[in-house]
Amino acid sequence: MAQPLRLILLPEQRQTLESLRNTDPRPYVRERAAALLKIAAPENPASGRHVALHGLLKRREPDTVYRWVRRFQTEGVVGLYRRPGSGRKPAYASHHPTAEQAREALQHLLRRDPRELGEPRTRWTLASLRRVCQWLQGLTPQGVWQTLQRLRIHYKRGRDYIHSPDPDYLAKLRTVSVHAHAVARGEAVALLFQDELTYYRQPTLASAYEVAGPRQPLARRSYAANARWRVVATVDACTGRVLYAQGARIGVVELVRFYEHVAAVYSGARTIYVVQDNWPIHTHPAVLAALEPQRQPWPWYRPRHWQAMPTPPARSLPLPIQLLLLPTYAAWTNPIEKLWRWLKQEVMHLHRWAEQWEELKRQVGAFLEQFAHGSATLLRYVGLQDLTRLYRTALAGVKVHTNPRATHSFIRCPFVEAISNTVFHPRAKKRKAR
Repeated sequence: MAQPLRLILLPEQRQTLESLRNTDPRPYVRERAAALLKIAAPENPASGRHVALHGLLKRREPDTVYRWVRRFQTEGVVGLYRRPGSGRKPAYASHHPTAEQAREALQHLLRRDPRELGEPRTRWTLASLRRVCQWLQGLTPQGVWQTLQRLRIHYKRGRDYIHSPDPDYLAKLRTVSVHAHAVARGEAVALLFQDELTYYRQPTLASAYEVAGPRQPLARRSYAANARWRVVATVDACTGRVLYAQGARIGVVELVRFYEHVAAVYSGARTIYVVQDNWPIHTHPAVLAALEPQRQPWPWYRPRHWQAMPTPPARSLPLPIQLLLLPTYAAWTNPIEKLWRWLKQEVMHLHRWAEQWEELKRQVGAFLEQFAHGSATLLRYVGLQDLTRLYRTALAGVKVHTNPRATHSFIRCPFVEAISNTVFHPRAKKRKAR
């Protein structure tokens, strides 16, 4: 007849097992310690079979509990822990020894076009991944999903993406950064970021709070035509001051009139640097005629049907404004874009003035008017609170060589060797690129 399983514990062993049972963060260790304590209870010891079938939260095979006891008797407390390499092996174990290597291999696969590997789709699915990836072929779709979760690869919503094709991307950013450092040092210059925005009568859709259920926030639209209105504005990189103008259109005449207002406000500045995108109107010959000769190292982009010389109605003022062009198709490099985002969040999304067109214009003006005397809050919001950090991430590794006796800083970067001091004047003959 088989002898009943017996376990005798020393006081130190009992104290250790009780501590493991009560405080160990691993559930399997707490379960094994509790089973041993019940088998070795001095007042009412239980058999290993009874503990396996009735004494634990989860029913176990008696042989499993017997194995725990034998390992404790031969190895001590260490025998309660799982041995390295035990348990079910990950699906990627036969091809990649670590999870990091498996994740990297899957990332390379996921970032390829499925059509290149014979899958007639533009996006990967669990089934297509299982067919293409060799070490996922033995899994069910649920198993593939669990493997991706274990490797921290999730099904995520995409976002629009475009990178500036401008070969002078870094050089243009560095030019703006050099002038930002000059403003931070207190030189008698002003640095303004400029842009234009079109907004419409009808409210834009956005998220808002509403009672749970089928009801949704409503964008209350008007029966009137969706009229549009234009606004041009600048943000002072040093103070956060906003200058703006609104109108049915922003063309050459309106832009020159706005520049006159900017020059009058910043009459104490030796030079006003206006940072802007590559909208052709910004460099229209009639606009440049109203400004001082431009020290622009990059050629202007203009439509082919435009004349190179300003027409007779163009005014020669000349305003002390120097234009600094940002990289092509790089709206993220203009901090004023965040001002437009703030305007849309506060005024345009789900607004109630679709039937009150003039009131909507007034509300847009009131929002911009609050920054008429500068705002530290706005500087933080658009990322200009520290001008020395402007474009710091993009320009990491780009060296600037300055000559204290020179008026220009030379830039060493992969795209351009130096900023030239060529003067472009609207009345000068167009020079051929060498």
